[in-house]
Amino acid sequence: MKTSYKVVIVGGGSAGISVAARLLKQTNALMDEIAIVDPADKHYYQPLWTLVGGGAANKEHSERDMATVIPAGAFWIQDAVDSFIPEENALMTVNGQRLTYDYLVVAGGIELNWKAIKGLEEALGTKGVCSNYSFKHVDYTWETIRTFTGGTALFTHPASPVKCGGAPQKIMYLAEDHFAKSGVRNKTNVIFGSANPAIFDVEKYRLALEKVLERKEIDARFRRNLIEIKADEKVAVFENLDTQAIEEIPYDMIHVAPYMQAPAFIRNSILADANGWVDVHKHTLQHTHYKNIFGLGDSANLPTSKTGAAIRKQAPVVAENIIALMRQQPMPGSYDGYSSCPIVTGYNKLILAEFDYNKEPAESMPFNQAVERTSMYIMKKDLLPIMYWDGMLKGTM
Repeated sequence: MKTSYKVVIVGGGSAGISVAARLLKQTNALMDEIAIVDPADKHYYQPLWTLVGGGAANKEHSERDMATVIPAGAFWIQDAVDSFIPEENALMTVNGQRLTYDYLVVAGGIELNWKAIKGLEEALGTKGVCSNYSFKHVDYTWETIRTFTGGTALFTHPASPVKCGGAPQKIMYLAEDHFAKSGVRNKTNVIFGSANPAIFDVEKYRLALEKVLERKEIDARFRRNLIEIKADEKVAVFENLDTQAIEEIPYDMIHVAPYMQAPAFIRNSILADANGWVDVHKHTLQHTHYKNIFGLGDSANLPTSKTGAAIRKQAPVVAENIIALMRQQPMPGSYDGYSSCPIVTGYNKLILAEFDYNKEPAESMPFNQAVERTSMYIMKKDLLPIMYWDGMLKGTM
């Protein structure tokens, strides 16, 4: 295996694979000159996990062997990054290998911090404590919802960036819909404890989702941050972020979105900003200090939602700008902050939120996307996975 490449990509997730595929499609000069560094055996299409937790999809359909998604012409180095040495255009892996590059792409994803909420890690997957953010435990979400007989169903959103910011509420809407279908809704109290100040950041979709909350009679409590789970007592402990008061909410089931942060090898590195994310220009995605380094995806400090849809727009920018630098040309690629969140509001219902850095709608459909539609639910469930595996990861969309 070579140790020197024209491009080294850190991360074999959506962002890393998409950039590699695009680079290889756009120039023959990079054939066998790209290395993708990632220790994982599997690659996951994580947006499907919402539907798995709601009993509408099979989690095995979200998983493929990593080897099958590495583009032809790229080398997969199954190792983790230990440290970056940008002054020497090098990095060190955990296994002690030194890799050098002409260009570096950092797409290391996001790290789930289960320990940040006291009692969560020990309770997860038992006693009515579930989370769609774990492939291992996502089936337990559906088991919990399917067997729920009434009481308080509690759903949470943490005081941290999260991948797919709408996911914590999507599963709540599916659960509420199932409770209605199974005849237990009239003896169920659905509560949403969210650290955010509102149900959504973009006004157009916020107004629509507030109507969904009202229609479904969901008790939404904002600026509430989950800090502890007392699983034996079935009590969730929240901090009121406005008053700092501690509030306890008894529950019969709880779905938790854990705290998330940049991976340690990034947040403790010279490439990170003060909050631990890869410090890049928000339009060119070029590092603010090291001009041959780019960052995208969940590990970048871009001021937009961390979604696969955002990556789909970021990957072409990174590929175009790297190729331009290779050819000593001005960088043409510019990212406008586009992100998208297909918000499932029930079985066969979905609001397709699309927006940019200015939190203005950036809709792609010829109709009002703040309206719940069955067609958009079908798109998420049946079409987007195909687009992901056969389009995005192959650098064609």
